[in-house]
Formats: sequence, structure tokens, C-alpha cells
Amino acid sequence: MRTAYITHPDCLNHDTGVGHPENASRLQAIDDRLMAAQLYDFLRHYDAPEVTREQLLRCHDEAYLNQVEKLMPESGHAHLDPDTVVSPQSQQAAKRAAGAVIKGVDLIMQEGLKNAFCAVRPPGHHAERMKTMGFCVYGNASVGAAHAMAEYGLERVAILDFDVHHGNGSEDIFRDDRRVIVCSTFQHPFYPYTAIEESPDHIICAPLEATAKSAEFKAAVTDHWLPALNHFEPQMIFVSAGFDAHVEDDMSGVSLTEADYRWVTEQILQIADQYAEGRVVSVLEGGYEPHALARSVEAHIRVLMDLH
Repeated sequence: MRTAYITHPDCLNHDTGVGHPENASRLQAIDDRLMAAQLYDFLRHYDAPEVTREQLLRCHDEAYLNQVEKLMPESGHAHLDPDTVVSPQSQQAAKRAAGAVIKGVDLIMQEGLKNAFCAVRPPGHHAERMKTMGFCVYGNASVGAAHAMAEYGLERVAILDFDVHHGNGSEDIFRDDRRVIVCSTFQHPFYPYTAIEESPDHIICAPLEATAKSAEFKAAVTDHWLPALNHFEPQMIFVSAGFDAHVEDDMSGVSLTEADYRWVTEQILQIADQYAEGRVVSVLEGGYEPHALARSVEAHIRVLMDLH
């Protein structure tokens, strides 16, 4: 099989405290589901490396990196912002989470793998160039996209985000870089309450009302993402794969199912096959009901593996 599965035990050690929705059970549920579905052994397994400071500096300012390191606690818990709780091993987990996406790029560009899924935490799509937000420390997908351009000379890269929350971090990092198209669907108005009316034309926002279901989601992707992507012709695609729009996940009002995640992954792979030689790196973002998350990731990975 030519699909990489990239993770690291350090990601389990990011302790967010009792009752926090972004916790280690998310990754454990995904692994359990992939094993039960007899997919786990057919993936190509890799440990996520630590991201380097040089790689992070492509997306985050040095003052920001210094501040994050300074705020990491030696014991107990600390808050980087009201939502983002960290513990002594969180820094290591965050470095692995961003490093996983770097590893996915390298495996595809150097070793001929077709695509990769990064089962990592903390997530990344809310992390701005100078600001932690929404459980996110480093912009994992953004760091991977910047790596693909810096190390392999790619000139057109896409970040596609179907998390139920707006990926404000990815947009902030690449707002002035037209080599990167950022397409997102998200419930609106909803956290992080960013203004979408001011987006430049390489930032494609497709907001959904809280009552949205499959039809509205598919229309948003079909009417907004696909025309923009066909015009842009990306050479590599990064997916901010958040599954918190699932009907069983009480994080939001949007009501999607595994079938919707299968469908959107199929659309993404069609674009990748047409313009990017099939190159896709997907990285876990949200999804907080473990059973729904695990089933949704299974549906997503089945498409990546070309198992229908």
C-alpha cells in the first residue's frame, strides 16, 4: 500500500486535563477502529520526527516560538490561551505534530508514496503566525505546505479545511502568499468568529449555517472549492481534516456523516490526481466524539488507500 500513517507516542502525552475535549482518547479511538476494520496493517507506518526551528520559522515569528517555549510548564498545566491547555510534554507533542506533516511531504516527494495521514495532536489550523488559539500550538498543515515549497520548489499548493471551525491560522499565515490557496468550509458565525468578508481571492471561504447537512456541505465544496482548485491547479494538497461537523459530535450544529467525509475525500483526490500527481498529506484537526471521529477517519483513510 502507498498510504503512509504517521504518528508518534509523544502525541498521547499531551495532557490537557480532565474534561478537555482535545485529549489522547481521540488518537486511541482512531487506532482501535483501524485495527478492527483490518486496515491498520495495510498502512505504511512511520514515526513523526520533531519539526525543526527553521521549519517552524517559515510560518511563525521567532518571538512567538520563544513565547510558546517560555509558557510550557515544568509540572501541572498551563494555558497558552483560554482554550489551549499544555503540560510538560506538550511541547514535544506539538513538535511531533508539525513534524509529521513534514515527514508526509518527504515520503511523497522522495520515496514515491501516494499520500499520507497524520494522526497527531495538538491540532494546528487555528494557530496564527503570532498567536495560539483553539487547542492549536503550531500550524501543522501550514508548516508542511511551506516545507513543500521551500525544499521541493513547488509553486502552487492547496490547503483544504473541512473542520467545522474556520481555519483562521492557515489563512493568517498565507494571507499574503498567493502560492497557497486555502479553501475551507465551516459553521458561521461560530468560533473563532473571524471576519470572512475581507478575504483575498486565494482564500476561499464557504461558510455553512448551523443547520447545514450533507446537501449544503456538498454544495459549498462543489460551488466554491472545486472551481477555484481547477483554476489554481495545485501541485500538492494538504488537508486539515477535522471531523467535528459530524452529527454525533456536539461541538457544532452542522450534521455530517461518514459518507460526507468519504465524498469530500473523493473530490480532493480527483483534484490531486488531475493536477498534483495524487500528492495529498492529510492531518487530523478536530473531532471530539471518539466513536464518530474514528469511523469518519476510517472512511477518509479508505479513500486515501483506494479502498471503496
